[in-house]
Amino acid sequence: MNYPEKRMIRPFLFALAAAPLATAALIGANPLAAPAVAQATDPLGQVSAHLKSVNTMTASFAQTDRNGKTLTGTLTLKRPGRIRFQYQKGVPLLVVGDGKALTMIDYQVKQVSRWPIGDSPLSVLLNPSKDLSRFAKVVPSGDPKLLTVQARDPKRPEFGTITIVFSRSAAAPAGLMLRGWTVIDAQNNRSTIQLSNQAFNVAVSDKAFQWNDPRPRGPRG
Repeated sequence: MNYPEKRMIRPFLFALAAAPLATAALIGANPLAAPAVAQATDPLGQVSAHLKSVNTMTASFAQTDRNGKTLTGTLTLKRPGRIRFQYQKGVPLLVVGDGKALTMIDYQVKQVSRWPIGDSPLSVLLNPSKDLSRFAKVVPSGDPKLLTVQARDPKRPEFGTITIVFSRSAAAPAGLMLRGWTVIDAQNNRSTIQLSNQAFNVAVSDKAFQWNDPRPRGPRG
């Protein structure tokens, strides 16, 4: 059964697995700690400083597709590479990332799908010394309080474009607060994630990224 929520989430996951900057921003791009205050003088440098400053993050999220349908849930991440999208009650889907792949668990049909990311541009996670300017550029936001960055792999246009938005906040890591992102795929499907209640560098248990495999006698992730 391909129920509406599943059709809504799949394009989002495909783009997320393919887009290096947005997922790096979520998962964290460097295993080494960075100063709490950004020393970078350029916007992309400030983004890099933010990524290096975030070890964990929790937030509420609202995901909206181009038809205006919205799903809500809780985002949890822990570096290196672990991320969990826990959707609202009544949506039998769970998304968990381990740094090598994003896994979608469908408890209604007892199915597990994986999107490998190790060989995609997301390898920036494995090598944080890579230059973000190869994948991303700053785009005008019209608001001096916002920093908007657009990422796209010119060699893989089927992955679409992702635009990530930060607000400037002295209280946030490296002076930036991740507000959300918008994905537009090659078929012009739009999916927007808005974050709220962000908490950085809080205690997050490794158990938060475990999941029950619904397949008969399947392994646990």
